[in-house]
Amino acid sequence: MTDLIVVQYVGFKVKALVREYTFAVREAPADALQYTLSIENEAFVSHRVRYQDAPEICSLKLHHELDAHANHPPTTTFSVSDVELATYQDSRKPKPKRSFQKPTYE
Repeated sequence: MTDLIVVQYVGFKVKALVREYTFAVREAPADALQYTLSIENEAFVSHRVRYQDAPEICSLKLHHELDAHANHPPTTTFSVSDVELATYQDSRKPKPKRSFQKPTYE
């Protein structure tokens, strides 16, 4: 993805089975493409994703797709998978604290 790309979160819609998150992607001021990413409503109900995290999760997926396809993915709609949700959750878990033991001197 080049530095000239602007990805802007537009909003979301609640549908019967999914929440759809819309983003506008601009390579130049005049042209913008809209991308829609969806997350199943069940993922929110089962606490596999928090409502406040969904735009960031979708943004990360969209950036990945843009990177993988030189800013021009073959489609403008994507679904966030259970694996991607789990990966996001794992990346946000607090890191375990390292225990430090003082050396003992005799």
